[in-house]
Amino acid sequence: MMPDNDRLTVPGVPFPLVPSSAELWRVTEASGTVTVSAQPHTDIFIDPGNGSGDAGESTGMSAESMLNAATLLGDVPEGDFQLSARVTVGFASTFDAGVLLLWLDERHWGKLCFEFSPAGEPMVVSVVCRGVSDDANAFVVPGRSVWLRLSRIDRVYAYHASLDGKTWQMIRVFVLDEETSRDRIGFEGQSPTGDGCDVTFDEIRFLPERLSDLRDGS
Repeated sequence: MMPDNDRLTVPGVPFPLVPSSAELWRVTEASGTVTVSAQPHTDIFIDPGNGSGDAGESTGMSAESMLNAATLLGDVPEGDFQLSARVTVGFASTFDAGVLLLWLDERHWGKLCFEFSPAGEPMVVSVVCRGVSDDANAFVVPGRSVWLRLSRIDRVYAYHASLDGKTWQMIRVFVLDEETSRDRIGFEGQSPTGDGCDVTFDEIRFLPERLSDLRDGS
């Protein structure tokens, strides 16, 4: 159990969040804004081409496999929910990203990312890890901000993204594990190939409500 002074209260989120490194995260209550300074050469990714063995061990982890990004996570209440935020990233290097993070353990997690592509374009990307990571590009974003949403329907998770915070495009639907009671959700900032970047999350909203339709834009 983390001490109370290590927990952060984020406006719009009805449960406390615990930072991996408290000095990297800042919450501005007046504006409901969360910012993180993603550190150089940090990521959450297990290379599917060389990801055998336990995460974090010297064997089976390639140079591209990292589990050291700054995270801010909380225990999600029971039942269906939707967590959304506008994500703004000071992109500088390939794979810099701001992320909505779903976390069970080091080998089971999911990321919905606003990420800088190798082509130098802001892009919505999703990654789901069940032992090793997959990696799926969605669409290019014409700007430095996008809205991301993570939803749970029973034991199913859904990722959506939006250019205006109103009309949502489905990115993927998946099951992380048969059991959801130990899942945590929150935010992450990463800079796998670069010297760090700043990520801002605002317009943060948690709804303890079931998403009625995955594909109609709502």
